[in-house]
Amino acid sequence: MTYAFGVFIFAIGILVSVCLHEAGHLLTAKRFGMKATQYFAGFGPTLWSFRRGETEYGLKAIPAGGFVKIVGMTPLEEVPEADKSRAFWRYPLWQRTIVLAAGSFTHFGLAIVIFYIAALTTGLPNPAAMHFDAATAKPIIGEVTDCVVPDYKIVNGDLRACRAGDPVGPAKAAGLQRGDRVLSIGGTPVATYGAFVEKVRTSPAGPVEIGYVRDGVQRTTEADLVATQRPAFGESSGKLSTVSAIGLSVRYPKGVLGYGPASAVPAALSFTGESVQQTFKAVAAFPSKIPKLFDAIGGQTRDPETPISVVGASRIGGEAVQIGEPIFFLLLLGGLNVFIGIFNLFPLLPLDGGHVAIAWFEGARSWVAARLGRPDPGRVDYNKLLPLTYLVILLFGGLTVLTLAADIVNPVRLQP
Repeated sequence: MTYAFGVFIFAIGILVSVCLHEAGHLLTAKRFGMKATQYFAGFGPTLWSFRRGETEYGLKAIPAGGFVKIVGMTPLEEVPEADKSRAFWRYPLWQRTIVLAAGSFTHFGLAIVIFYIAALTTGLPNPAAMHFDAATAKPIIGEVTDCVVPDYKIVNGDLRACRAGDPVGPAKAAGLQRGDRVLSIGGTPVATYGAFVEKVRTSPAGPVEIGYVRDGVQRTTEADLVATQRPAFGESSGKLSTVSAIGLSVRYPKGVLGYGPASAVPAALSFTGESVQQTFKAVAAFPSKIPKLFDAIGGQTRDPETPISVVGASRIGGEAVQIGEPIFFLLLLGGLNVFIGIFNLFPLLPLDGGHVAIAWFEGARSWVAARLGRPDPGRVDYNKLLPLTYLVILLFGGLTVLTLAADIVNPVRLQP
């Protein structure tokens, strides 16, 4: 029941986001005096509607989006004589751009609000942790282990637990503690954790002097390094080599940070910017992920980095509620709004960005014609763009079906 509730709430969140997207178009169009005749949530047959002023508001049978009908959006539309003065294309370019982009910017605003709520409640991922690189980090001790595991074996993502007979951790025996900053090993200064690990691994097993700082005081101790089997530094698999080990790890930044009402504002803005960057990276990597979707449908292990559909996102939202991790729910919903906002600005018809691109092309073409003393070339012939528009619809439709199939057959899960 908890899972089903989470799926339902996440799906409602997506539907509300889409409706607010369309509301962004509607409100800006009305603000500039354009005539908007319809505002509907969903597609297909009308279930319920009412009219207020010149606009009909309502709900349609298929809850898969929504739409706003603004008179004169394209030249393909017949505009009644009485409405020609208020047709969309008659308004200044900057006003048309605002109306077209308002939906996407509504999504960005929603993402900021969602991330703000997360900052106040669940916390937000720490940027320092998101970009943390152990190799270049300062050699500050995070954990000191009780032993050194001589045989390399990963269990549930971690090195196996200590067993009787495993060598005592050299760092623990030497008295090193969490928060100590290592300065040198065997008389060789080390400025990064990566340099420290390299020096430990290449040193012979046996006693070695460790210089470190604790509470502002420089100290030294002797650690008895032990031989062990390990893959290359930073790798969890691969060829094993016999190296020396000391039994400690670097201090990782706190993964999640909480904020107060004031500090949550810049945190939410910053995380939205981070989400925008990650979305562009994901879009750039999308073509390489398509074959993995076919692999997932065929039964292979699903790559968690592959694209997901609205169904897949809702399932993950349900799992987040089920396991008591609302942070995943909020971050996914906010990130999805960022993606939709960016996606809708792509300069392709029938997306909002395609209409923006055409409007600016028409404006630039008219400006050049005026400077050259030539007649205004007028509006772009949308009929010539219909084949490309249909191709885009077919392509995105196919990708939607592909991700939907993968999410039904082999969904991405928060837990195994």
